[in-house]
Amino acid sequence: MRDLRKYAQQTTVRLTFGGILVIVIVAEILIWSFYGREAALFGAVCIFLGLLPLFLTWLFLLGLDWFVKSRHK
Repeated sequence: MRDLRKYAQQTTVRLTFGGILVIVIVAEILIWSFYGREAALFGAVCIFLGLLPLFLTWLFLLGLDWFVKSRHK
């Protein structure tokens, strides 16, 4: 028997990360083609700094989930 909840969670995570990755790559290519290399590098820094709070929140929630599951056993 398969765990369909885990499969759905994995699929959601993969689609989210894939979508963000595609958006970042397309945005960087467009910035590079219209404004040049320096602007594309600055755009990459801005995208990274913009996504950093999202990543840190996800990391905190992942750690909190691990902590709760380890204490619940």
